Amino acid sequence: MDVAVELSFYPLQQDYLPAIRRLIDRLQAQRQLRVESTSMSTQIVGDYGLIMQLLCEELREALGTAARSVVILKLVGPLEGTSGTGVRPAAPAN
Repeated sequence: MDVAVELSFYPLQQDYLPAIRRLIDRLQAQRQLRVESTSMSTQIVGDYGLIMQLLCEELREALGTAARSVVILKLVGPLEGTSGTGVRPAAPAN
């Protein structure tokens, strides 16, 4: 089952950009997922199990290296008519 996750990571420290960049780079290394970043969040689309495993590992790493952080996650799914890499979330039904 494919899902979409929106992730915002806010390290509460003076030099916060390296921690954010490191997390985004590690997420983007996963070629089985679609990962796109904006100035406020990173969107991850793909298999639910793969995304959850990846987030478990990478957030543990990110939270372990920052003094204190806030992480905001939004999860949408299942995505209809998708089959992995390169999928887009389905438009909401009216």
